[in-house]
Amino acid sequence: MINEPSVDALVRKLGTEEEPLSRYELCIAVAKRTRQIIEQMQSTGATELPGKQKEIVVACQEIMNGKVKSVRD
Repeated sequence: MINEPSVDALVRKLGTEEEPLSRYELCIAVAKRTRQIIEQMQSTGATELPGKQKEIVVACQEIMNGKVKSVRD
């Protein structure tokens, strides 16, 4: 279970006050970024991330650090 960053913090980070992000949209954004990380690892032949972190944790941390943005279609 991921405790940090919290789901509420991630929702606030990706959304705006005018257009808040739903938890569903957060789930989709995290899943897409996680898949991208896995594909990058496979293309480079890496078997695990530094610090033995899980891909989903890295995706959540990237969102919290502002490296990933959510774009609505």
